[in-house]
Amino acid sequence: MLRADVLVVGGGPAGRSLAAETAERGLRTLLVDPTPDAPWRVTYGCWVRELPAALPPSAVAAVVRGRAIALSPHDLGWDYAVLDVAGLRAHLDSRLGRSGATVLAGRAVDVVVPGTVALADGSRIEAGIVVDAGGRRQPLRSESTHRRPAAEQTAYGVVVDESQAAGLVATGTALFMDWRRDHGEDGWPTFLYAVPLGRGSVLLEETSLARRPGLPLPVLQRRLLARLARHGITPQSTAPIERVVFPVDSPLHRTPGVLGFGAAAPLVHPASGFNLAATLGLAPAVADAVATHLPAGPHAALAAADATIWPAAARAVHRLRRVGLEALLRMPPDEVPAFFEVFLGLPERHRWAYLTGRQDLRGMAATMNALFARAGWRLRRRLVGPALRPPAPPVIDEVTTIG
Repeated sequence: MLRADVLVVGGGPAGRSLAAETAERGLRTLLVDPTPDAPWRVTYGCWVRELPAALPPSAVAAVVRGRAIALSPHDLGWDYAVLDVAGLRAHLDSRLGRSGATVLAGRAVDVVVPGTVALADGSRIEAGIVVDAGGRRQPLRSESTHRRPAAEQTAYGVVVDESQAAGLVATGTALFMDWRRDHGEDGWPTFLYAVPLGRGSVLLEETSLARRPGLPLPVLQRRLLARLARHGITPQSTAPIERVVFPVDSPLHRTPGVLGFGAAAPLVHPASGFNLAATLGLAPAVADAVATHLPAGPHAALAAADATIWPAAARAVHRLRRVGLEALLRMPPDEVPAFFEVFLGLPERHRWAYLTGRQDLRGMAATMNALFARAGWRLRRRLVGPALRPPAPPVIDEVTTIG
C-alpha cells in the first residue's frame, strides 16, 4: 500500500496548486489523476486584482478592459485577465517537480475508511489528509450527497482571428457578457462571452449562465452561429471549439475524512461560475493549515484546512449567493437583461463585493440592499421570493422558436 502525508485526487489547477504547496512545506505529497499528462482544453479567466502575486507573466495570455452589455453598455471598471493555459500548466508542473511531489496515473473510486482511498486497479493509498480536487465530478463524494438535477452553466464557443471578431469585441477589451438577442431566438436567456486568448485569437462563446438542468449544447451552438452570422462572422470549419458544462450549485463536500478543494469544494461562484482565482489564492493558506496541524493528527489538520476554506463568513456569503442563483433560475427570460442592467449600474464597490468577496459578508449585504433599493417592485419580488421558497424545479420542456 502506498502511503503519503497528503493525497490529492485530481490533476487540474486546483489539485496541482495545492499539491505543490503541501510538498513545498515538506509533506510527502501524492497527486493522483486518471490522465495526468492530458492537455487542458478550457479557458480560464479572472479579474487582474485577484491574480496571485507569484503567478508568472507566462501564465497570462492577455490583460484587457472588462465590458458588459445588458440593456446598455457598461465599463466594469476592472481589467480582466485571460490565462495562458499552457503557461499556467507549465508553471504548476514546474513547481510540482521542484517540490518533490509524486504524480501517479490512477482513478480514485472510493474512500474505504477515512484516510484510505481505493483506486480502480484495486490498489490502495493511505494518507494523513485526503483531498478531493477532482472538479465538478467530485470523485470522492459520498453517494448520500446526490440529489436533484444540478443547476449548470453551459457554453459553446469557437476561436476566431481577432480581425474577424473586431465587430463584436474591440482590441484591448473583453466582453464579459452581451445579453442582446442577436441570435434571434426566444426562450431561455443566453449571452455572448468574448475574450482575447493572445497570439491574435479570440474566443466567442454563447453562454447560459445557469439552468436546471443546463441548456443543451446544440441550442447554444445554433445560437452562436446565428449571432455570428448577424455580425458577418463565419468561423472556419477547422476552428477550435470549446464546450463547457459544469454545476453551479454543488453541495459542500461532506465525505468523512475528505477535504474538498477547488470546484469540488465547491469554490464555484453560484452566480458567475468563477472559481480559479479563489482556488489559487487559497492554496497556500490551506497548505499552511495542513502542515501546521498534521502533527496533531489527521482530524486536527482536516478541521483546520476546512476552516480555512469555509470560515463562517464564507459559508454565509455562499448561502446568499445561492439565493441569487435561485432568483436567476426563476426569473422570466425577458426580465434577465433588465436585472443585469440594474446590477451593472451599481457602484463598483458593490459589484466587486458580490463577484469576488467570498468572505465579505458586510459587503455582500450592502450589495443586496443597494440592488433592492434600485430595483422596481416587480424585480424586488423576483429577488425576495427565492429566499422564501424551495429551489426552482428542473425545466421539463422548453420550446425555443426562431424569431
